[in-house]
Amino acid sequence: MAEQQYKQSIQRPRFFKVLQKNCLSFFAITPMLLGVIGLAGLFQVLVTPEMLATMFRGIPLVDTLIGTLTGAVASGNPMISYVIGGELLGQGISLYAISAFILSWVTLGFIQLPAEVEVFGSRFTLYRNILSFVFTIIIALLTTLSLGVLP
Repeated sequence: MAEQQYKQSIQRPRFFKVLQKNCLSFFAITPMLLGVIGLAGLFQVLVTPEMLATMFRGIPLVDTLIGTLTGAVASGNPMISYVIGGELLGQGISLYAISAFILSWVTLGFIQLPAEVEVFGSRFTLYRNILSFVFTIIIALLTTLSLGVLP
């Protein structure tokens, strides 16, 4: 019984120390997170679907690359990307561009790079973004091609 109480008394201070360190870490990155949220909000307000529609050319590979880059710069909430994707589809933009845009909107995020480097480190951030970029292009192409095969 005494041994169990001893173990509990050892574990409590550890928990509170860990909680305190996590809170301090969170407060340390809060200004950077607020800056990232502010930049993403400004971009969503200033860039309209009509502005995005003028960027696409109608060539599948080029549209996929432009969609990937545009989505990476315009990163934000996934629900908003579906609305913008629907608007782009209504303006005659190809599915290559829209699928790449939505995928990169969610997986890539050049706006968040400083915060991500601060939290996860530059090496991890670099690898994650390169892999996300490459796989976004591949998945967008394969998704659109598979839709063309289905009846």
